[in-house]
Amino acid sequence: AIICPGGGFSYVGSLHEGFPLASEISTKKLNAFVIRYRIGNERWATEDLAHAIRFIFENAATLKVDTKNYSLWGGSAGARMVGNIAYYGVSAFGAGNYPKPVTAVIAYTGQSSYDKSFPATFITVSADDWIANVSTVERRVKKKKNAGVTVSYERYKNAGHGFGLGTGTDAEGWLYKAIDFWKSQ
Repeated sequence: AIICPGGGFSYVGSLHEGFPLASEISTKKLNAFVIRYRIGNERWATEDLAHAIRFIFENAATLKVDTKNYSLWGGSAGARMVGNIAYYGVSAFGAGNYPKPVTAVIAYTGQSSYDKSFPATFITVSADDWIANVSTVERRVKKKKNAGVTVSYERYKNAGHGFGLGTGTDAEGWLYKAIDFWKSQ
């Protein structure tokens, strides 16, 4: 799992949306990486994600990880980066010809680029999100499904935006559903 924390491309929310997710994913005996990317714009951040993927693939033996069936995870701005790689591929961002993820986990964003080659996608949002409009997210879930993309969608009521692990909200436990979905792919 490669995790891209959100932050509106003005900061990287690793302490809230990165490390806690990675820690929980690793309790399931899965490898998890959190990337720190350049802030300022979406293109730079996505290029950094592409280069992180390349680094992991090129150093898999040293890192003692299996790159087969990897997943990309992102919240908010991080989910936009995940969507960019899932749609355009790693090579579109200057890091070589590496495979797309088997699963994209997209949290609280209305990521809009997709086609039938888009990887299986787990999407989650809260109805009270003040940034990612739940209706927009749901329209995109429907369009992805109609395009033939395998999608699992979880909508919560009171988790707001940037809910991380969802601790103390009705989104608590969403991460385990996403892990199970990834494993099923």
